[in-house]
Amino acid sequence: MASSSLMVALLLVSCSLAVSGQKFNAIYSFGDSISDTGNLCVNGPPAGLTLTQPPYGETFFGRATCRCSDGRLVVDFLAERYGLPLLKPSKQGGADFKKGANMAIIGATAMGSNFFSSLGVGDKIWNNGPLDTQIQWFQNLLPSICGSSCKSYLSNSLFVLGELGGNDYNAQIFGGYTPEQAAGQSPTIVNGIGAGAEKLLSMGAKYVVIPGVLPVGCFPIYLTLYQTSNAGDYDQYGCLKRFNALSARHNSLLQSKVTSLQSKYPGARIMYADFYSHVYDMVKSPSSYGFSTNLRACCGAGGGKYNYQNGARCGMSGASACGNPASSLSWDGIHLTEAAYKKIADGWVSGAYCHPALSS
Repeated sequence: MASSSLMVALLLVSCSLAVSGQKFNAIYSFGDSISDTGNLCVNGPPAGLTLTQPPYGETFFGRATCRCSDGRLVVDFLAERYGLPLLKPSKQGGADFKKGANMAIIGATAMGSNFFSSLGVGDKIWNNGPLDTQIQWFQNLLPSICGSSCKSYLSNSLFVLGELGGNDYNAQIFGGYTPEQAAGQSPTIVNGIGAGAEKLLSMGAKYVVIPGVLPVGCFPIYLTLYQTSNAGDYDQYGCLKRFNALSARHNSLLQSKVTSLQSKYPGARIMYADFYSHVYDMVKSPSSYGFSTNLRACCGAGGGKYNYQNGARCGMSGASACGNPASSLSWDGIHLTEAAYKKIADGWVSGAYCHPALSS
């Protein structure tokens, strides 16, 4: 009986390894509110930020954790998939980062402050965590992670570089630029992301996921703030065409950048993660993903078509969450639900929405 139990246990272990297809020393994540697991809140909750209030975090953690969701994020599901602990925020003092660290911070951009100042929208950027800074945070951690043999250690770690770029466009849009004008900056923003990837590759990174931006024209915040009476401004699924065209242009350029990096670094596994296509498919066919609503925020106020109000956002007085967040694609009108993030992570691992697949 004991030997058969041991055999079953060994089979289970081998199956779990086969599912993951890859073992990593650690995961190191960079990005914005799609990925931040607490960096913005390490010194206490910033005043006026609603994501530190219930019902954020209710689904998995049972409390707000500074994650912009009802529960786990894509990077959390990747950590679970590869048998690693959930990533600690890199700014958390005294933590052990040998198995992973998260440099992502809410509001982060691909570009530095000079870029936004040159466009006259510097006042729309409100944190000090652009990609270059996040990479510096990571470099500061390296002595405690891998001492003097970092290239070897990092070559068997997974790097997730984003999503980045969304806030670079938000700054312009909220600063009065049209989506078409903002798209004029896409080559510069994509080059910034590419330069960040090359810095990590030069440090020894071998497995690098570079996600594109999301179809923001399908998000309740944009659908509310930029709604029009012209039916021609919307696609057949109710999304704003001009905003999705901006995302699509960024992603097209980013895919070309990833292809060039793959050619330049043939010894690395550089992967393009297709946030856009996967989330847009969820918008098109919500029921096939278990969603009963796709363009409406689960957590918000005011009802209406999108259940979003800037003055009563999720976590603010008057706002409340729907009874079953897992049935919604959008959590707070700006970010997605845990259920959506899990499906996205699965799509990256399997390769359905990551090229090449995360697991070889």
